Amino acid sequence: MSSIVIERPTVEGTTLECDVRPSADLARFFTGKPFTTSYDRSIEDVPESVLVIPVLANVCPVAWANGADVYVDDVDATFARALEDVKASLLEMYDFLEGGTLYAKETTESEPPERATDASDSALLFTGGVDSTSSYVRHREESPTLVSIRGWTISPGDSGETDWQHLQNRVSGFADERDLETAFIETNTLEALDHAMLLAHYKRFVDGAWYSSVGHGLGLLGLCAPMAYARGIEDLYVAATHWDGIDLEWGSRPDIDDYVRWSGTRCHHDAYELTRQERLDAIADYVETDAPDLQLQTCNVRMDGNCGECEKCYRTAVGLRLSGLEPSDHGYDFSDTEYAAIRTALEEGQWVLGQDERYMWEDIRDRVRETEPDSPEEESFFEWLDGADLEALVDNSEPPLSHRLFRAGARNAPTPVYNAAYPVLKSAKGRLDRVRGR
Repeated sequence: MSSIVIERPTVEGTTLECDVRPSADLARFFTGKPFTTSYDRSIEDVPESVLVIPVLANVCPVAWANGADVYVDDVDATFARALEDVKASLLEMYDFLEGGTLYAKETTESEPPERATDASDSALLFTGGVDSTSSYVRHREESPTLVSIRGWTISPGDSGETDWQHLQNRVSGFADERDLETAFIETNTLEALDHAMLLAHYKRFVDGAWYSSVGHGLGLLGLCAPMAYARGIEDLYVAATHWDGIDLEWGSRPDIDDYVRWSGTRCHHDAYELTRQERLDAIADYVETDAPDLQLQTCNVRMDGNCGECEKCYRTAVGLRLSGLEPSDHGYDFSDTEYAAIRTALEEGQWVLGQDERYMWEDIRDRVRETEPDSPEEESFFEWLDGADLEALVDNSEPPLSHRLFRAGARNAPTPVYNAAYPVLKSAKGRLDRVRGR
């Protein structure tokens, strides 16, 4: 019988550590490292039933993909019920998931400690991108604590240190200007889970990577549980990537995130009713009334600004133009001559795109059809985009065949053979399957 045993978590000051014991048939999906997560304030007074949530939130989807049962000593009763709701949504979304049962010796309802009278009772996962910034704009009257997590798009190892510093500085600066609190969380979840093997095994079933397509809504929110309990956070927002009318298989959706909860906290998938262009409109209104120098950060390549040349930078710059803002005033070095480069990159398949990017360019196209171009270059691009077959452009942008075959080989290799090839596979994953950030 496939199973995963979650050992009792231990805490030292601000750091949580927890060992996980998978059955032999599931061992290839784990590296053997304990799960560790560090917070920026003590979590020693957080009960065990809540401390185990970050691990369960990231391990359970792996269990459900294999029909495995999960065993834990103590778990928050509200979160245990939430897992059943999230599991039902994921099973309905993906045929390859099999389900499984969570067995706990105890289920506990715990009342969080009272928060300070001047502390916010809401929090928002925040990167400074379009989605999270628009969610801040929507909830700014609540003065939400801004939460940033290291361990997904930013590596927990030495290679991610500089990027993490850039993100912390940017978020702290944004918060200081608005008298907001911040919460910084660091985790090795995608090192304790063998994400490269999960990708190799399940990539054929999903549009993105394992974590983006299956695990990140539940996983990222679950990582926040000890922080939210310690701070008395009642409402935790995560900005929507997609919007109503886009029925994509994705790891963060209303029918996942809105179910996530634990004692004292409910999570919310925010701004799902707005398209990405409408979120940029909300940001544009905020720029006009409150923040003329607002800088966005959306780049898939850099964390110390925007490269201005990747697909996401170009897509954001065009969206800013369509919302009446000048991209160069908000973090993007963009001129009308760039429109030709965007068309060439899309036509020649220079970017690896998924169905979500197709919908986002369709959203831009809808706005283009309502917009008067300001230059001959812009007019030419608008005319091309109006008639472009975006679905065909996405289909022609797949990774090289050699890398798809390499994944398949790793998927079917015996565990010792895979372990020997792991460094090569991990390198390929890093180059070609960058998980998409907010």
